[in-house]
Amino acid sequence: MLRNALTLGLGIAAFAAGTGLFADAAQAEYPERPITWVVPWGAGGGTDATSRMLAGLMEKELGVPVNVVNRDGGSGVVGHSAIATAEPDGYTIGTVTVEIAMMKHAGLTDLDYTGYTPLGLYNADPAAFHVAADSEFDTISDFLEAAKAEPGKMKSSGTGQGGIWHLAMAGLLVEGGLGADAVPWVPSKGSAAGLQDLVSGGVDIVSCSYPEAVSLVSAGKVKSLAVMSEEPLADAPDVPTVKGETGIDLMIATWRGVAGPAGLPEDATAKLSAALEAAWNSEEFTGFMAERGFGKVWMDGPTYGQFMADADAANGSVMEAAGLSK
Repeated sequence: MLRNALTLGLGIAAFAAGTGLFADAAQAEYPERPITWVVPWGAGGGTDATSRMLAGLMEKELGVPVNVVNRDGGSGVVGHSAIATAEPDGYTIGTVTVEIAMMKHAGLTDLDYTGYTPLGLYNADPAAFHVAADSEFDTISDFLEAAKAEPGKMKSSGTGQGGIWHLAMAGLLVEGGLGADAVPWVPSKGSAAGLQDLVSGGVDIVSCSYPEAVSLVSAGKVKSLAVMSEEPLADAPDVPTVKGETGIDLMIATWRGVAGPAGLPEDATAKLSAALEAAWNSEEFTGFMAERGFGKVWMDGPTYGQFMADADAANGSVMEAAGLSK
């Protein structure tokens, strides 16, 4: 009797193993453990703040902790590399920013957009051009005409050498028929420092996003001349577009998205993308972005992937024309 029961039990086990019943029961559904979210910039900045908000919201969707770690350094290379070189198992993702479409052209790394599985774009803020409230310039055309008349006389700022806002200024000058050095760039530790230099008279114009300048605009210390977008911004409808004002068809923006390393499994990609979109659509995230003035833009994974490829090509061309590529 015992032997028959044992034989029957082994037969059932063999059948179950052959049909995958045990395997299916034992295989946990993704995700089964905490996820690491890499931020390639320091704590306290816009990328860090938006990433932490999304990570917290995605925890609710995924049912596991999403732990944010900052991997700053190398002008973004350290953190972006940490995402791209992680095991493609769905347990390491990160924020991929506009710098991924610039750092290879700047000679900082061989890494580019092809090293990632894109999950979604959640933010974009176009470049805008700002002058002191008492500046003689009322339009971006006025500024370009003055730069043509006396190249080298005026100075510009807004970020470090070769950063996205430097690229926007250089691109504007080149597309406007001037040399990239017609308005020399004064490197600054971010847009806030550049804007303070503008207010104090140290530079003549600053390129950065409108949200970064809005407090000084509201205070009557700075005026915005134009923005590099297809349409005027909803928060600044009276600020014309560069294209509408000058005919220069150049769109440069800072942007943030989420991605994992290339080769992410389809099930992990689908669940992470759905959780990210749900977080982006939440009232909490919408209110957070509005309160801080960040542009709330959504692209799904495939669209974001094409967007990164297009940005890589466009930024590379502008950097080469402006003498910023290596």
